[in-house]
Amino acid sequence: MSVRSIVGLGAVLVVVGALALPRLVGDRAAARDEPAAAAAPAPALRVEVLQVEPRYLAQRLATTGTVRANESVDLVSEIAGVVRSIHFKEGAPVERGALLVKIDDVELEAQRDRVLYRRRLAESREARQRELREQGVVSEQEYDVANNELNVLRAELRLVQAALQKTEIRAPFAGVVGLRYVSEGSLLSRETRIATLQDLDPAKIEFTLPEKYVGRVGAGDRVEFRVKGTDRAYGAEIYAVEPRIVAETRSLLLRATTTNPDRALLPGAFADVTLAVDEVDDALVVPSLAVVPELGGKKVFVIEDGLAQARRVETGIRTETEVQITQGLVPGERVIVSAIQRLSPGLPVEELSAAAVGSP
Repeated sequence: MSVRSIVGLGAVLVVVGALALPRLVGDRAAARDEPAAAAAPAPALRVEVLQVEPRYLAQRLATTGTVRANESVDLVSEIAGVVRSIHFKEGAPVERGALLVKIDDVELEAQRDRVLYRRRLAESREARQRELREQGVVSEQEYDVANNELNVLRAELRLVQAALQKTEIRAPFAGVVGLRYVSEGSLLSRETRIATLQDLDPAKIEFTLPEKYVGRVGAGDRVEFRVKGTDRAYGAEIYAVEPRIVAETRSLLLRATTTNPDRALLPGAFADVTLAVDEVDDALVVPSLAVVPELGGKKVFVIEDGLAQARRVETGIRTETEVQITQGLVPGERVIVSAIQRLSPGLPVEELSAAAVGSP
């Protein structure tokens, strides 16, 4: 290689080295800056926080029921006969003991008069026989015959009078008479329905609960219900529980009562019923979404010194949106209730005020 060639090659190497020197210096500077960049703190995660304080909580159960009248009866006649007169208006209230229907009683009155005449004769005969017995004229046996005849006639009279009473169909309790199904002149039998009578105030609510709630609901507990056609919410009190489980449905039958002065609740109406099966006056409550299930238990995230920390908890009553924390939290602690899936222990977090929730 000539001297000229060596000199030219040296010049090229000098130029290349000069060009590479700034890049090398930049790489070394970048390498020095990398630890500083890695050490920069991660941005805090903005989260919504709830401070837990004791308050009332109830686990409510929804079921369905039926409105019942306080008292209800189909009006029928105990004896066969022809309707002589009707003394009620359809759909009108009546008082207890009010005459509703009168059945023809001409034959029964004739039977009563006949028995009355015979009884008078028997009373006179019994009186004479008693006097003669006291005088020793007749025997005790002859007097007993006359006395027994009188007693038989007295019994016959009571039977006729009882039959006469049955010709008057009266209201067994105060209530509202329904539509009638007979007219004057109708021939009644014991199976003929004349009308219905309903005592509407108070009203009853009949409903069922699954058998697992036996012992958790009883007489004196309050329920709420609504009926179709109105937005009004009614309150009622359980007064009776069926002392057996319905085997076909494995359910418990209960009845509650409520006032119905305006008669707005009609028997047979469908009712949506809700009632509290568990109640706690001083429960610590968090939203259900704040509770994270994990292997062997549950946890929530709380804020400690600006960091998210996991806290193992035990739960109690549940509602559709909330859950009671029975162990793991104390009043005043701040529980994270948003961005739960992005949380990890030790992650810096920034609390959002109620006004800031949902802001960018």
